[in-house]
Amino acid sequence: MSRFIFKSDVAPSEITPEEVYRQRRLFMQAAGTLAAASFVPELAMAAAAPSFAGAPSKYSTTEAKNTFEQITHYNNYYEFGTDKSDPGENAGTLKTRPWSVRIEGECAKPQTFDIDSLLKLAPLEERVYRLRCVEAWSMVMPWEGFPLSELLKQVQPNGNAKYVEFTSLADPKQMPGVSERVLDWPYTEGLRMDEAMNPLTLLTFGLYGKPLPNQNGAPVRIIVPWKYGFKSAKSIVKIRLVEKQPATAWNKSIPSEYGFYSNVNPEVDHPRWSQATERRIGEFSRRKTLMFNGYGEYVAAMYRNMDLKKFY
Repeated sequence: MSRFIFKSDVAPSEITPEEVYRQRRLFMQAAGTLAAASFVPELAMAAAAPSFAGAPSKYSTTEAKNTFEQITHYNNYYEFGTDKSDPGENAGTLKTRPWSVRIEGECAKPQTFDIDSLLKLAPLEERVYRLRCVEAWSMVMPWEGFPLSELLKQVQPNGNAKYVEFTSLADPKQMPGVSERVLDWPYTEGLRMDEAMNPLTLLTFGLYGKPLPNQNGAPVRIIVPWKYGFKSAKSIVKIRLVEKQPATAWNKSIPSEYGFYSNVNPEVDHPRWSQATERRIGEFSRRKTLMFNGYGEYVAAMYRNMDLKKFY
C-alpha cells in the first residue's frame, strides 16, 4: 500500500525558499542532468537540484516521513525486476530525456506534452504532498507534483470520457524486467473519471526536493494515495480517455486477487494474506490499516453507493 501525507506545520528547513521554487527552469535543468547521469545511480542522485516545490499541501500528513534511502531502495517496479532491491540496482538504464506523454481518446484537444510543458502546468501553490503510500507495507513520502486534473483540463474531456487509462513505458533495452513475462507489457492502469479528477490524484515529478529517481517512476508518474500502490502508474507515456472500463495489468494477470478499484480496505482480505494491518518501513511492529488509507474525508463520497467488498 502507499499513503500520501500533506503537512501544514513543516519546519522552515524542509521548505524550498521562494526564490528557488519560482525558478522552475532549475528543476527542468536538474531533470536533464539527472537523466544524463542516470547510468550511474549515485551520480544521478547527486545531480538533482532543488525542485519547484512551493508550500506544502493542505492534504499533507504530520507523520514522520521515511528516509530517502528507504524510499529509493525498497520498491515495486517489475520492469526492473521483482525483488524489492532490483529497481534501485537496475533502473539506471532508464533514459528520462527526451520524454513525452500523449493524451488522446474522448477529448476535444488531444495533445502530446513534453516534460517541460507538463511542468509549466504546475500551480504555484501547494505542490508538496507528504502522503502515506501502501502496498503490503507503507511509507510516508514527500511527493512533489500537482493534481492530475490540471492536465486533463487541457485536453477538454467530452461526455463519453468515463475512465482514464494510463500506459507505462515498456522498453526491454532499458528495462531488463520487460524481457520476463511477469505481466502483459506494457503496464496499464486505470481510474474512473471522478477519481482521476479528485485533487488527491497527483501528476508527480519529484521526491524529497529532487526530480523523481528512476526507481520511483521517473520522469512522471501518478500517485493515488487512497489506493494500493500498484494503481499509481510509473514512467507514463500515454493517457487515454475512454468510455468503457479499461483493462489493468494486475487485474488481467490475476483477476481473482486484484480488482479494478483496489481501494485500501482493511475489511477485504487478499486471498493470500490479511490486509487488516500493514508494516511501516523502518518500524518493527505492524499498524492497523486505515480505510481509504486515512483519506476517507476526501474520497469516500465517490463510493457512497458501492459495495466495496464486491467492488474491491
